Amino acid sequence: MTKLFSIGEVLIDFIPQQKGSALKDVVSFERAPGGAPANVAAAVAKYGHEAAMITKLGLDSFGDFLIEQLRNAGVETDKILRTREANTGLAFVSLKENGERDFSFYRKPSADLLFNKEEINPDWFEEGDMLHFCSVDLVESPMKNAHKRAIMLMKEKGGLISFDPNVRLPLWDDPADCRSAILEFLPNAHIVKISDEELEFITGISVVEEAIHSLFIGDVQAVVYTKGAAGAELYLKGTKFESTGYKVNVMDTTGAGDAFIGGFLFKLLESKAAPDNLVKILSEKHIEILQFANASGALTTVGKGAISALPNKEQVIQLIKEQQKVLD
Repeated sequence: MTKLFSIGEVLIDFIPQQKGSALKDVVSFERAPGGAPANVAAAVAKYGHEAAMITKLGLDSFGDFLIEQLRNAGVETDKILRTREANTGLAFVSLKENGERDFSFYRKPSADLLFNKEEINPDWFEEGDMLHFCSVDLVESPMKNAHKRAIMLMKEKGGLISFDPNVRLPLWDDPADCRSAILEFLPNAHIVKISDEELEFITGISVVEEAIHSLFIGDVQAVVYTKGAAGAELYLKGTKFESTGYKVNVMDTTGAGDAFIGGFLFKLLESKAAPDNLVKILSEKHIEILQFANASGALTTVGKGAISALPNKEQVIQLIKEQQKVLD
């Protein structure tokens, strides 16, 4: 079976036990496993495809907890290295009444940023595999260069590259540095997932269609534009497919975008997608793929946290069927 590899941060999300408070006013938090690349790997594994995480964690209790949680989700953890040089990353999350979030990160540096390119084994990747990454670990660090090597090695095997910028400005000294890193890596991806909140920041263009078309540079073949509860749009060169979201009782939006792209990539792995057939598969199966991705993202907001709130495949399919009955 082909495999999804996610590279980047795995960390602890501390979720407040009450909504509507500023982070400084939160009294108690609940620990949850997180980190966008890890969330995506967990979604793919939970839906039934092989997934592995490439990162580094501290030799601490939080690192032990994260490895345990990833294994419980079905993610391969043998490519997660450990170090005493830095601690596992932490993120404190403040939830507004509508479930939206504010973040405060503790990682100067965290262990994941110390993962270096020499620690990537070329034999990890095989033909048909896929690599997914985000922007949080593209700050100047050994991990940034590890991303470059992983992308190069995956392309040598003919694998697909997926990029979700997942902008987190509090982690950058200057927003311009974040934007620059995203634009540096963007041409290396075959699939780009971008949210309505990120599009203008990354492209500098306020007109949505124009901004999205500007993303088709380098190897980019598909852009997935997510709009939260309103669904998503899939853009291929010269083609646009629209989809609607799913109504659920939102508790916490943490990880919803990761669950969306996890569901999206799971369906592509099922279809044996590769750079030479990606456009054909997306053109023919866009309804099925976007339905699954939207339902995956929606159901994750019903619980707290990201990995801990992921639905199973049967729940995703059931939500799709229920909405179809309403539409019929």
